[in-house]
Amino acid sequence: MKTISEIRADFPILNRTIHNRPLIYFDNGATSQTPTSVIEAIVHYYTYQNANIHRGVHTLSQEATDAYEQARQKLQRHFNARKSSEIIFTAGTTHGINLVANGYAALMKEGDEVIISASEHHSNIVPWQLACERSGATLKVIPMNEQGIWDMQVYSELLNERTRVVCVQHVSNALGNIHPIAEIIAQAHRVGAVVLVDGAQAAPHLQPDVQALDVDFYAVSAHKMYGPTGVGVLYGKEELLLQLPPYQGGGEMIKQVQFEKSTYADLPYKFEAGTPNICGGIAFGAAIDYIHSLGIEAIAAHEHQLLAYAIEKLQTIEGIILYGNPNLTQRTAVISFNLQGVHPYDVGVILDQLGIAVRTGHHCAQPIMDFYQIPGTVRASFAVYNTFEEIDTFVEAVKKAQRMLS
Repeated sequence: MKTISEIRADFPILNRTIHNRPLIYFDNGATSQTPTSVIEAIVHYYTYQNANIHRGVHTLSQEATDAYEQARQKLQRHFNARKSSEIIFTAGTTHGINLVANGYAALMKEGDEVIISASEHHSNIVPWQLACERSGATLKVIPMNEQGIWDMQVYSELLNERTRVVCVQHVSNALGNIHPIAEIIAQAHRVGAVVLVDGAQAAPHLQPDVQALDVDFYAVSAHKMYGPTGVGVLYGKEELLLQLPPYQGGGEMIKQVQFEKSTYADLPYKFEAGTPNICGGIAFGAAIDYIHSLGIEAIAAHEHQLLAYAIEKLQTIEGIILYGNPNLTQRTAVISFNLQGVHPYDVGVILDQLGIAVRTGHHCAQPIMDFYQIPGTVRASFAVYNTFEEIDTFVEAVKKAQRMLS
């Protein structure tokens, strides 16, 4: 892998100063930064290839179409899907989850059951609440303990012949816990249920193999994987995608349109109505290239070292409260914490004045905060370009915030 200095040179935003201090960007769980190669892919598209895809016979359209479909193939290989047609371009993880939830809202009936976990992001709660309201299905929840670890015994008891869909995150955005989704999937399949996995927080740090996991649906966002905002991917098994009704109607997703009836296009276009985020899809492919140029295992190893170092340093602060699984082998590079007697928002404001970007609040996982009976946490999340020196600065800044606010 490149040296950390070479990697940091790939990300021009890291040269910024915030409040006259060098930017320390620890909000990667929300959005990672974008390397020059991805920015150049965006500029190249709009400079040389800007045209609509799949519909034109002219050269620009053909070039744009080729670049877009090549990106789909890169994503197919990255996630090890059987076919590129199992890779649906979306606007992001939320869009992908809603696509599946909308489909099952039409396929489920009263008496059916959907299972989620207590640690889900709102994007994997609300769509299933809506689907249950529409269909008459019932929503069940896997509980968690004080460390954010799911109660797998209760999960086994919740599963039954009425379970239609299990919808869970691979990694907690609020706590960083890596969940046992292989076991979740295997158990669900034994009762005939399908499984959707929210992979938004896992995909930047791991390389999920959808065939090895035997997962039915897997949703990710590009902007957490060094790519642009507004684009993502939903992987789905071909036979299940064929069963789902279209999520949106319009151009591109049809075969024939008459006023009496329309027929739908083959996969993946059945779920890609309208002009897509062409540039975003191409840039997502460039982000995948960048990840592979560094090596996902090398990225994960560096981030894990940062996680262990940061936790060791933070634990020296009296009155700090750390959340999540203490077994760091079951964590990605996310630290969620509070200072006793201090509101997390106030800590975040002071850290920003010191040039450090963290996330504060409930992290779109309000049920977790209700479980802990807190208003939120301070979340520091690391990426491949972060350094041990930045963590040292961050820890001293947390101590300063504590002195100022206590």
